[in-house]
Order: sequence, then C-alpha cells, then structure tokens
Amino acid sequence: MERTLAIIKPDAVERNLTGEILRRIEEEGLKIVALKMVRISKREAEGFYDVHRERPFFDSLTDYMSSGPIVVAVLQGEGAIERWRNLMGATDPAKANPDTIRGTFGLSIEKNSVHGSDSPQSAAYEIPYFFSHLELVNP
Repeated sequence: MERTLAIIKPDAVERNLTGEILRRIEEEGLKIVALKMVRISKREAEGFYDVHRERPFFDSLTDYMSSGPIVVAVLQGEGAIERWRNLMGATDPAKANPDTIRGTFGLSIEKNSVHGSDSPQSAAYEIPYFFSHLELVNP
C-alpha cells in the first residue's frame, strides 16, 4: 500500500470545498488515514516548499500557503500517488481535464485548490512534515 500527502489549499478551504474534495478522494477508493486543519506560518511554508526555493514563484507560493487554513491528509491505497495526481489534474486549471479537482475548482496555477506528493520520495518528506507516526491510522 502506498501513501501520499494531500493538501486542500487556502482558496478551496475559504470557498467551503473541503467536504466535496474529501468526497471525491473517498469516491476514488483512496483511504484517508490522517486528516487535520492547520494554519502554517510563512516560515513553515518555506520549509515545506524548500525544493522550490530558487524558483521565481517561491515567495508568492509561500505567502499564499500561509494566508489561511489548509487541510492536510494522508491518503493510502494501491498506486495512491498516481491516483491522487490524476484526480487533482494538471497544475494549471486551464489545462486540466474539467472532471478533475483543479479543472473544476482551480482559480489559477497558484490557487489550484490542491497539492499532492509527486513521488514516493516527496511523500516520504511531506507526510512527516505534518503528521507524526502516532497520527497515522493503519486501516
């Protein structure tokens, strides 16, 4: 069983889309094995997105991710990373399939409603950034 991190970003939380996004995750057959709402600081966002530190969008991204509450979850299932990424859709909502979360709810490349780990290595870094082993349920 594979695990991945999912984040419902500030734009989606603010627009009350959390329940609908979680419904879609469960409908896809992914198990939610950890879930919480948090508000991260700019510094915490910078730590999480450290891999993008040299990119031109780093400051804007970390400002945005610390601008309001987010919902973080750990999803589990066969091929969880790929399945969650397919459900999210392309990073740019204008290029995402309309049936995906980003295609349906995304406002822009930055405010695209959700984040997901892109590899087993990033999931191994991202999951413990938000969750201790005690918070992960083994279904």
